Amino acid sequence: MKKVMIAMSGGVDSSVAAALLKEEGYEVIGGTMHIFPDYEEATDREDHCCSYSAVRDAKRVAQKLEIPHFVFNLREEFQEKVIDYFVDEYSLGRTPNPCVMCNKEIKFAALHKKAIEIGCDYIASGHYAKIEKENGRYILKKGLDENKDQSYMLYVLNQEQLSQTLFPLSEYTKSEIREKAKNLGFEIHNKAESQEICFVPDDDYVRFLDNNYPEISNTGPILDSEGNKVGEHEGLAHYTIGQRRGLGISMGYPIYVTNLDYEKNAVIVGKDKSVFSDGLIAEELNFIPFEDIDGRMEVEAQIRYNSFPVKAYIEKIKNDEVKVEFEEAQRAVTPGQSVVFYLGDLVLGGGIIKKSFKNS
Repeated sequence: MKKVMIAMSGGVDSSVAAALLKEEGYEVIGGTMHIFPDYEEATDREDHCCSYSAVRDAKRVAQKLEIPHFVFNLREEFQEKVIDYFVDEYSLGRTPNPCVMCNKEIKFAALHKKAIEIGCDYIASGHYAKIEKENGRYILKKGLDENKDQSYMLYVLNQEQLSQTLFPLSEYTKSEIREKAKNLGFEIHNKAESQEICFVPDDDYVRFLDNNYPEISNTGPILDSEGNKVGEHEGLAHYTIGQRRGLGISMGYPIYVTNLDYEKNAVIVGKDKSVFSDGLIAEELNFIPFEDIDGRMEVEAQIRYNSFPVKAYIEKIKNDEVKVEFEEAQRAVTPGQSVVFYLGDLVLGGGIIKKSFKNS
């Protein structure tokens, strides 16, 4: 009998995933991460994964399923690989996606290592995505439920990780999972979705940064597209590309944040058309069905989790950089976010957005 650790967050998805694995005949062990830093321990929100209430919920489900449950202290790893990364990126005027980094470095690396150490053959999670094997390689595809597909967050997984990972929810919709949770008698069957950033319990990342890392919030100039000072900003981390509200300045027409210039510690603003880009440069690449790309390739590129893939062309320009050109200009391409490449429901891979560009 194969042994699998299911990453249990205390939510509906991972709880039902655990039940499905047991039904399929696996020896199932529940594993929950203890990751919150000291300064966030006092806050406990039920709709955030890995909170104390989440640990309690996971334990209750494990008891109901009659499976062992462990809590692993990964605070040090999470601080270094996710929170420090998050803070460093904001200090550089970039907008990171900590969930992508958590999947890469914590759930499918540090937690996976714990699973192997206790004799597991696989790690599993409640992600809505699908793993298959084709032409000798493991491939990643979108989950059945288009509204819940989480493949965007998983493009960072390598062949070894994919070969030892199970996604039991790949062929289910969210409504089916909630119904199954109810039928199983799980009290959490109608529990709210885990939202936003898990280590920012009030979902206010600016407050989190200002309270815990005030050294990165240095005030500076707000400049127009021609370099004229039109205002003063409160710190680059307070702004995002495409932002309109909260700038505190008036120029007689709608203005938007078009760039965050780390070198000048400046927020650049302009008209809405200035927020559109013809393409981007991506770095820190990972490809899944193949090791690398050769030549120019037509793909669908998704530039943030809550957007849709759009037609684009990618081409390698350096050893670890690709140039991405959109068929139609895209709004608010944001350095620090991930761009993920698809062919239909197949995840080709992706990278971190380094910068955007305009062709004219």
